[in-house]
Amino acid sequence: MVKVPEKIEVPYVPGVRFAVLEDILNWARKNSLWPATFGLACCAIEMMAAGAARFDLDRFGAGVFRPSPRQADLMIVAGTVTKKMASRVKTLYEQMPAPKYVIALGACAISGGVFCKDAYGVVKGVDTFLPVDVYVPGCPPRPEALIYGLLELQKKIQKGK
Repeated sequence: MVKVPEKIEVPYVPGVRFAVLEDILNWARKNSLWPATFGLACCAIEMMAAGAARFDLDRFGAGVFRPSPRQADLMIVAGTVTKKMASRVKTLYEQMPAPKYVIALGACAISGGVFCKDAYGVVKGVDTFLPVDVYVPGCPPRPEALIYGLLELQKKIQKGK
C-alpha cells in the first residue's frame, strides 16, 4: 500500500506562481462576457447607451455585443416581456452555450413594472421562466446601474457560484 503525503511541499522558484485551474477559468469568464444583442423595450436604449463611448462597457470586457445567441454567454433582458415573447426569449436562452448568465434590467423585466396590474399579457418577472443572476432595478435604469450590475455579475462569476 502506497502512503500518500497529506501536504505536498513545493519548492520556491522565483517568477513561478501556482493557481487553481478553476480560478483561472473563472477569471477568464468574468473578463470576457459577451452579451446577446436584443432589447425588448425602453430599457434597451439604456443598454445601448452603456455600450456607447461615454460609458464604455469594453473596459469591463463586455463591450462585444454578439448578433447570435450561439456566440453570447450573457443575456440582458431589457424591458417588458409579454407572454407571447416569453417563449422566444427562452428559446434564445437555450441556444446560448454554457456557462450562461442572465441580467434582468429594469422594473418591467424584474416584476412586470407599471404594466403588471393593467395588462394581462405581461409576464410578472423574467425569473418565472429564466434563472436570473443579477437584478438591476429602475424605470428605466441608468447606464451606470447596468455597469454596476455587470460588476456584481463579475464578482459572482469569480467566486464560482
